Amino acid sequence: MSNRRAALSLYRRSLKLALDWAVHRHLWRGQALYIRSLFEANRNVVDVKKQRVSSSLLLRANLHTFSVDGLGSRVITDEGVFEIIQVLLSETEKLLETWKHPDPYCHPTAPGGSKYERNLPVHNTAPPPPLKF
Repeated sequence: MSNRRAALSLYRRSLKLALDWAVHRHLWRGQALYIRSLFEANRNVVDVKKQRVSSSLLLRANLHTFSVDGLGSRVITDEGVFEIIQVLLSETEKLLETWKHPDPYCHPTAPGGSKYERNLPVHNTAPPPPLKF
């Protein structure tokens, strides 16, 4: 799975998890905006010059992510960016696991919901037609 699709999956899962904890939409909306801002802060992690990556994140990603260019400045290599993205994704996975709701919200008419298979239409119990030999 590409990094973009993995991030999108994590974003959707985090929104659904926030909805588990705050069932009312007016409460959930503020949390959704906060989650969006967290994901937007790391959206362009490939453009490292514009990205503010914390030093602790760089230490967790490994020190060999840096190379020195001809001017003596430290530049993050492509492998380093990949490792930073992997660290961000794994930390988000850990957060989702720690905040997992014990009784997640389920739509009432969905399988497992309180109204699932309620008021089903009556089955046709008419006898079969007589057989003619």
